[in-house]
Amino acid sequence: MLALGGAGLAAAPLLAAEPGPPLTRAFPEKGQMLLRRTRAPLLETPLSVFDAHDFTPNDRFFVRWHYSDIPTSIDVESFRLKISGAVRSPVALSLRDLIRMPRVELAAVNQCAGNSRSLFSPRVPGAQWTNGAMGNALWTGVRLRDVLDRAGIAPGAVAVRMKGMDRPPGDAPWFAKSLAIDHARDGEVMIAFAMNGQQLPMLNGFPIRMIVPGWFSTYWVKALDTLEVLTQPDDTYWMAKAYQIPATPGGSVAPGTKDFPKVPISAMPPRSFFTNLTDGAVVKAGERFVTRGIAFGGDAGVGAVDLSIDGGRHWHPAQLGEDHGKYSFRRWSVTVVPPPPGHYRLAVRCTNAHGAQQVATPIWNPGGYQRSPIETVAIEVRA
Repeated sequence: MLALGGAGLAAAPLLAAEPGPPLTRAFPEKGQMLLRRTRAPLLETPLSVFDAHDFTPNDRFFVRWHYSDIPTSIDVESFRLKISGAVRSPVALSLRDLIRMPRVELAAVNQCAGNSRSLFSPRVPGAQWTNGAMGNALWTGVRLRDVLDRAGIAPGAVAVRMKGMDRPPGDAPWFAKSLAIDHARDGEVMIAFAMNGQQLPMLNGFPIRMIVPGWFSTYWVKALDTLEVLTQPDDTYWMAKAYQIPATPGGSVAPGTKDFPKVPISAMPPRSFFTNLTDGAVVKAGERFVTRGIAFGGDAGVGAVDLSIDGGRHWHPAQLGEDHGKYSFRRWSVTVVPPPPGHYRLAVRCTNAHGAQQVATPIWNPGGYQRSPIETVAIEVRA
């Protein structure tokens, strides 16, 4: 239990809130979601969902598509996953073929590369997500390695390109992402046909999708139907030009910078969030309260979560909840005794099992990618 003290904790004036996006229930297999865009659909998970569930319910799981021509129905009998390119024998696997293969399960966070983009300062273009373009699920499926072995990898293979059934307009480039062959065959990358014990919702990639644990969701190709083994690095648009971040520590450059070396975005950094408090929360002086939230370690497990009650000068360990695996959300909580009446700011940070830690200074890049600073929340203590 922590007692908040006024010494050293600067009063934090509350910022005027901007109007939020509308809530909608208009999409099939989805409950109430924050509507960012109708076509192609962008649906954000409300913060309250993360407070209530370790695993994000399928009907509240965020949705992000690039093109409006997305699959809305699938003939599961005729569906085939085609594997071609630098393989010994091209194959086309049915859903029955996949389901009969050895199964694996993995808890993993799926997070859009642009999650929290609306919080970048200066602002950047793109979907103006707050913190809900992410979700945690228990994925069931088969190892990508085992699927590739059905075709046999030929000598000289360096990467696997993945495509889905969403269609680009006109001459726009087909959405496709690639993984280095060793990564694709590491035994963790998988093809999922179920999430949280149920079949994938159509909007989340039915009938199958890629799961690339620890990496941003741009690689988690939905409605997957094509695997192409390459003998050269993938130089197509979605790998060579899109989803690029500065080749700098943290993926950050000075605001306004346009010309800089770039690399494809890949592994996620650690993050942590308050889920039961938002800016402007009111607590009563002298009455202890619990602040809680979720954390994830990015490409490693959660090592520790700490709470600061004095502007980041001192940090105190939070109690961690059940460990569902190194790629999963993990709950944290701290019991706090409020200080005298006034305005205060709490801060939370995650350190992952590899020692990577959230820092106070937010990054900036023109894509609005990979935001992961220490999260804070302003509270008011009233007598």
